[in-house]
Amino acid sequence: MIISRTPVRLSFFGGGTDYREYFEEHGGAILGTTIDKYVYVSVNRLSEFFEYKIRVGYSKAELVNRVEDIIHPSVRETLKFRDAGGNLDIHIFADLPARTGLGSSSSFTVGFLNALYALEGKIVTKQRLAEEAIHIEQELIRETVGCQDQFHAAYGGLNVIEFRKEKISVRPVVISREKYDHLDASLMVFFTGLTRLASEVAKEQVENTAGRRLDTYLKRMHEMVHEAEGIISDQDPEGMARGLGELLDEGWSLKKCLSGGVSTSFIDEIHAKAKSAGAYGGKLGGAGGGGFFFLLVPERKRGAVREALKGLLEVKFRFESEGSKIIYLRH
Repeated sequence: MIISRTPVRLSFFGGGTDYREYFEEHGGAILGTTIDKYVYVSVNRLSEFFEYKIRVGYSKAELVNRVEDIIHPSVRETLKFRDAGGNLDIHIFADLPARTGLGSSSSFTVGFLNALYALEGKIVTKQRLAEEAIHIEQELIRETVGCQDQFHAAYGGLNVIEFRKEKISVRPVVISREKYDHLDASLMVFFTGLTRLASEVAKEQVENTAGRRLDTYLKRMHEMVHEAEGIISDQDPEGMARGLGELLDEGWSLKKCLSGGVSTSFIDEIHAKAKSAGAYGGKLGGAGGGGFFFLLVPERKRGAVREALKGLLEVKFRFESEGSKIIYLRH
């Protein structure tokens, strides 16, 4: 049996510049981090005693004899990509619900690839895991998704991911331990109770990008990544949190210009209440439309923000830096 563990992510700045329609012409960048909430995938060899050859367990159970008959698109296409079929028992677990803007779909694809390679006795690079996950999601499943989630999931950590037509590369954000811990403690994450398919929200943005209606917004969002690095480098811990929070607010305003499905009146109300209670700033995770709203909040105001958003579930977390890894292997 093999079990892989792959983190989900919080994307702070640069969202939208990771779509090929934009970055292959202009370049793009994302600043974000992975957190200690995970997608787990177990893969085991199924014995010959069963009347089916493949069992896939998630919110439903699939019992099939051919890979082509699997309904779950990522399981089906990843198995086809690896030419892996027959006598497989696959189970998917997660710390948080899917379709909530934290990149869990790509975390699954990366983690499943990692587990399949381990089942073959192979170790592959994080770069390869991310690139192959992108190929599966964009070319085989034909989903409207960007290119950041797969790299966050594979690499882990607080990183800048830079997008060029020639290559996508990852570099860690240079930050002191004091600032790292302060940023970690300053973040508050609340579940809106809304879920959505990222590809549905992203479709309008991609169409607008291809029509060149969003270049000004996306250029500014790209610039914010490097501005954020400057704030992290130049400010003391509290000044850093304040500066990044204000930048998050600007980014959220721009994000809402990318597509009509990014926000709702309910989500706007969450943001307004948090700001009134003392939050520096915040934004919705992922493509928008639902999921988790995260905020940068000074320590003295965290109680007031919790009270203002007391109808929402707060998620406790810490940053993580390992990315996708095999946590159990038994032959």
